[in-house]
Amino acid sequence: TIASIPFALTKYRKHVLGQISEVSFGTNSLLSGGGTIGIVFAMSLAAAMMLGVETHRGLELVGMTSLSGMLSAVANTRELAPVVVAIALAAKVGTGFTAQIGAMRISDEIDALDSMAIRSIPFLAGTRVIAAMICVIPIYMIGLLASYLSTRLVVVFFNGASAGTYDYFFHLAISPQDLLYSGLKAVVFAAVVALVHCAYGYYASGGPAGVGQAAGRALRTAILAIGILDVLMTFALWGLVPQIPGMGV
Repeated sequence: TIASIPFALTKYRKHVLGQISEVSFGTNSLLSGGGTIGIVFAMSLAAAMMLGVETHRGLELVGMTSLSGMLSAVANTRELAPVVVAIALAAKVGTGFTAQIGAMRISDEIDALDSMAIRSIPFLAGTRVIAAMICVIPIYMIGLLASYLSTRLVVVFFNGASAGTYDYFFHLAISPQDLLYSGLKAVVFAAVVALVHCAYGYYASGGPAGVGQAAGRALRTAILAIGILDVLMTFALWGLVPQIPGMGV
């Protein structure tokens, strides 16, 4: 399926745009009725809020609450935002991919495409992978912003920390490189989620019940893949001993 992405991009551009529209506004929507954006926003708020609570409590024990802003910049950017976005994408968009392609498989529509000399994998899977990689960018940015605001709200307003000190260490710790790497993680996660869900849908069997089982297996596999990839990419991008260049550590 990965090899089919360039072919899908060159031969099925209209269908790629159609999938982007479908993911953005259609059945697997990012926007309609809240869609994935609403899910990501809510999940990011909740997760970042607990991050703020535990960060402040832990640092308070050693008298270093002034570093809450630093931990927010590092944890939210490098880990929380891309993982939350990937899980939400798998649950909302990915399962839709599995259901759609699986329904086509059990109704012999994929065989019909093959009989018409249409390469079904680039046409069905490649276009969806490209659409997911493009559409993940705005929801990632919204989730990242929500996590920043939520952590700051907890630390500054609920726990009474100094807003100036929090903002100082936050801006000192965050860097364009971190934002770039974090966005890269989100795009890679989106590609893997789409690949996994499309593969399970493409090879689904056993009627409607089999499609439902394929969607469940795909979601479990995607979440496991996200966890493994997150660890590997964190070590690859930031090293075994992470550094914060803005703070000289």
